[in-house]
Amino acid sequence: MHRRVVNYALAKRSKLADVRASRVGLEQVCDAGPHLLRAAQFHGVPSDLACPICRKEQVTMVSILSGPALGRLSGAARTPAEIMRLAARTREFGVDVVEVCRTCHWNHLVRSYVVGLTSSEPSARRAAE
Repeated sequence: MHRRVVNYALAKRSKLADVRASRVGLEQVCDAGPHLLRAAQFHGVPSDLACPICRKEQVTMVSILSGPALGRLSGAARTPAEIMRLAARTREFGVDVVEVCRTCHWNHLVRSYVVGLTSSEPSARRAAE
């Protein structure tokens, strides 16, 4: 179950308004790097949302893990199914969901949440011992 969910829809709406009003250039919002683009290709989930910038393709949702309980997996992208399997056996960790357009390189943080075992769950207590 997702906890501490933060939705960044208002920030996205504000950013897009800035782009349309020419207060922010396209090079500032279409700046997905090679790591994020590869993550979108191999670990991303296609959406039914058109890219708000180029409208040439649907954005891909990329989930990026973070947290000390993950060790070397912190910073890695994983599919939602992989995240749920990991959450069933790992202490709490964060997930950032980023929408990415693989055509124009638009990217924006859409949502963040926490999953994983809490310290009160039996599996988490055994893992800490």
